[in-house]
Amino acid sequence: MTRTTPLAQALATRTVVLDGGMSNQLESAGHDLSDELWSARLLAERPEAITEAHLAYYEAGADVAITSSYQATFEGFEKRGIRHDRATELLSLSVELAREAARQAQAKGVTRPLYVAASVGPYGAMLADGSEYRGRYGLSVAELEAFHRPRLEVLAAAGPDVLALETVPDADEAQALLRALRGLDTPAWLSYSVAGDRTRAGQPLEEAFALAADADEVIAVGVNCCAPEDVDAAVEIAARVTGKPVVVYPNSGEAWDAEARAWNGRSSFAPREVLAWEGAGARLIGGCCRVGPEAIASIAGTLSSKA
Repeated sequence: MTRTTPLAQALATRTVVLDGGMSNQLESAGHDLSDELWSARLLAERPEAITEAHLAYYEAGADVAITSSYQATFEGFEKRGIRHDRATELLSLSVELAREAARQAQAKGVTRPLYVAASVGPYGAMLADGSEYRGRYGLSVAELEAFHRPRLEVLAAAGPDVLALETVPDADEAQALLRALRGLDTPAWLSYSVAGDRTRAGQPLEEAFALAADADEVIAVGVNCCAPEDVDAAVEIAARVTGKPVVVYPNSGEAWDAEARAWNGRSSFAPREVLAWEGAGARLIGGCCRVGPEAIASIAGTLSSKA
């Protein structure tokens, strides 16, 4: 049985729209993210830019803003000389900036309920070496739990509507996150990064999703930061294995052409794809890398026109 919270109640009655990629929205506004802290660097240097990015997505039709804490960790901040107490402030600030964007959106006439999801990226995101897409870090479940728990405690205390345990490449790390989640009294969703019908670390999705089936704290399971083509099977498996609402927010599907130094291919999701995901059990739908406000507006429009 999943927890009864405002967002969980919303999922019982309708499909909720997530935002798109934070990094691409910040880059489109002219911010340089070529840093190991990625968008988390702006928490200290340009917090107003993060609020503006959240606001753009709320105004485009997103119901949920995912905070800029994906790559924000005590260890990552420490590498940059940011002390523990200041890192705690910055993690909490990530939630407050999204709340402030929601207030601004409502002041500008948005009347629907708006939610904040506190992003919890995988261990590999802190390493900034690409291992977030491979998993298999060489750490035990207990060591990964010890890494994640302090950040989860701070983010939960900041009062988000949900914790987004996202881009998880490895079922072992998912197990650690689920352990670290216990006792925080904050709901969460668990979202894997996948390739085909397996996690990035190679585990079958049936086994990976099953870890969350009986976790009362988890109100949704699914996938993100994957190819749109990988979503269909994942939604079906997640819904069947867990019986929970499914969360999906894939990448745009564009590919980088190194010779032309440009992105090419699709840049959004077709309405038929969005409706197919919803029909299979997806109740939180948005986008990840290279998905901007225009694409989120399209998703919101597709879902609202069906209602």
